[in-house]
Amino acid sequence: MDFKMRLTPKEIEILEGKHGETLKKALKSVVLYGETFGAEELVDITGPVHLVTSFGIPILEPVFDMMEELISEGLLTKEKFTVDPRPIDYENVKANLLEKIVFKIMYGKQKEYESQLKKVGLKDDNSFTCTCYLPEVGNIPKRGDILSWAESSAVVYANSVIGARTNRNSGIIELLSGIVGKTPKFGFLTDGGRRAKWLIELKTSFLPNPQVLGSAIGMKVMEDVPYIAGLDRFLGNNLSDDVKDYLKDMGAASASNGAVGLYHVENLTPEAVDFKRELLLKDYNTYIIDDSEIERIIKSYPLMWKSKDAKPSLCFIGCPHLSLNQLKNWTEKISKELEKRGNKKLKVNTILCAAPDVIEEFKKDSKNYEKLISSGVKLTYICPLMYMNNPLCSKKAVITNSNKLRTYSTARFYTDDEILNYIF
Repeated sequence: MDFKMRLTPKEIEILEGKHGETLKKALKSVVLYGETFGAEELVDITGPVHLVTSFGIPILEPVFDMMEELISEGLLTKEKFTVDPRPIDYENVKANLLEKIVFKIMYGKQKEYESQLKKVGLKDDNSFTCTCYLPEVGNIPKRGDILSWAESSAVVYANSVIGARTNRNSGIIELLSGIVGKTPKFGFLTDGGRRAKWLIELKTSFLPNPQVLGSAIGMKVMEDVPYIAGLDRFLGNNLSDDVKDYLKDMGAASASNGAVGLYHVENLTPEAVDFKRELLLKDYNTYIIDDSEIERIIKSYPLMWKSKDAKPSLCFIGCPHLSLNQLKNWTEKISKELEKRGNKKLKVNTILCAAPDVIEEFKKDSKNYEKLISSGVKLTYICPLMYMNNPLCSKKAVITNSNKLRTYSTARFYTDDEILNYIF
């Protein structure tokens, strides 16, 4: 088969089947994927991949068959990888009998699939999270690293906050890229693909909720790259833990409410600091966000509950997964509110979601951990979206501070302050 892409002698050898039929198919898939987007060559990956497909849905039979073929040929990723969260945690996220039956149907191949993941290069049993780049997890790229990731919230963080380079790849392609150690060079892997088509002028009188700001940006620019001016008035020019948490959540909302894979924040994110407004294309568009626009965005969210006046029965906080800093902050906020109101426990079943390694680190702070658990809060490592995918669970009156979860489920969005009012 003739390929349009410029290939190295070694790549041609692989595509001729000289290193086995399975490796040939893996590389061929990556090449054809790249050619679809106009890539002229492959480049070496310089960091571990992160997989978006973490769930054992039985209908993904072709994926399981492909995994078995990779395993039988002894093929695994060049470096140990991480993967998105698990779907189920009955100890901390309760389910009744009927819900468990549906979950069993939905994720019935979970155990087998996790076994396959380990055999092709999964880092360890704790490597299930959408925030693989957190220090406790350890899949932390460096600026300029070439990656092949697919999880939207991780892609936008790696590109924007860290300054690594990855496209928002299709699921399974990132695994095959990890196997062959190559990814197609196009989009965010090129200098031109990282330039901004939108200037976002933030003119609010307050720091907007990151989930709402990200939502506004995502819905306006869709898949284009925005250059955000005015946010540094509130965040400063230092990537502190609080600032990185803000950008994490803002980026996740922009990626789910639109399809943003990279943003630049003036005077703050690496490339914006270095190149400033030179990152803007000559014919860029402008979007002004002021107080009234933030209010309009919030009012535009549809209510998906069957009964709009239903009382919340469940609250998810942490989509994407919370950082250790955010776990500590939520513990402090909940504890202060309990003391202020004279309550012993929350009225609404509240679940904080974080990476397994982050939860383990948080538990080492026994005082804070006991303070949080004694309030009735549960800690889990699951993806709340996968919980909400269960049609029985989607009927519940679920509230969340995540615009990503709101977008992909029937959960109702509230700001952090509003959440604190509802759960007490």
